[in-house]
Amino acid sequence: MFYNKVGKMALGSRIRMLSETISEDAKKLYQLYGTELKPKWFPVFYVLSNKQEKPITTIAEEIGHSHPSVSKIVSEMSKEGIVKEEKDKNDKRRNLISLTEKGLAISEEIENQYKDVDKAIELALAETQHNIWKAVEEFEYVLEQKSLYKRVVEEKRKRESQNVKVVPYEDKYQKAFKELNEEWIKAYFKIEEADSLALDDPHGHILNKGGHILVALYNDEPIGVCALLKNDTIDSDYELVKMAVAPKAQGLGIGLKLGQAIIEKAKSEGAKEIYLESNTVLVPAIRLYEKLGFKKVSGYPTPYERCNIQMILKL
Repeated sequence: MFYNKVGKMALGSRIRMLSETISEDAKKLYQLYGTELKPKWFPVFYVLSNKQEKPITTIAEEIGHSHPSVSKIVSEMSKEGIVKEEKDKNDKRRNLISLTEKGLAISEEIENQYKDVDKAIELALAETQHNIWKAVEEFEYVLEQKSLYKRVVEEKRKRESQNVKVVPYEDKYQKAFKELNEEWIKAYFKIEEADSLALDDPHGHILNKGGHILVALYNDEPIGVCALLKNDTIDSDYELVKMAVAPKAQGLGIGLKLGQAIIEKAKSEGAKEIYLESNTVLVPAIRLYEKLGFKKVSGYPTPYERCNIQMILKL
């Protein structure tokens, strides 16, 4: 069978096929009982069977359909004389939907059909090992907590992140180191003198002073960078600087991988503390630093105009 070969990927198609099968039987059942309804009208018809008038918005909320969908069904049922629309006496801006005399007659006649269908479904479910009704309820609840789309996106990121590796800086990565940082800085601020010094000469301003640079590669393409600067103007052993991730690679956890790797590098060098500077407009970056364990501090001198937050990580 096709669905056994394809597996769970075809869940939507299989449920749709089952729905179509049940809908075809439903059409035959309405004909069998002489009921002038279409299967797709049933939810709307049922919520109106208590002889109350309801606006389309309320009906849509009760049955979990969209307003346009319910509006279309009401229009179809109205043409068949099953429902009617009347202005709300208390609010002339909206219409109230209710069953006509014909609709009320159907609601009385359909009771035996309800009983027979309910019993037949109960017996069918009893023949199954897994109760599909309960299973559907459970699956709906699970998807309400996190949609299938979000779950697939997470798995995609996990798979793609396996192709990410963090390596030490080499001269061949100098262009990426500069361009990745310039891209995010220009997007929010301006390139400052301290930026140019480090980005144009990473050896002279970072590496030769006892610092380190790490590069994140995705399928061997540099898509993230981060550096440790040996800074004598602060008490911390190192300053975390020049962290940047390519926009196309965001969502792969590159920043976290780089942050964790740079922290491990600092630890291996015997560091007890890492300092960093940032700006609160960079919300994702601040969240990342907090996730890595950095805490807010203040009072340190800075060469950057854009700095409005300082943080320290105790190792």
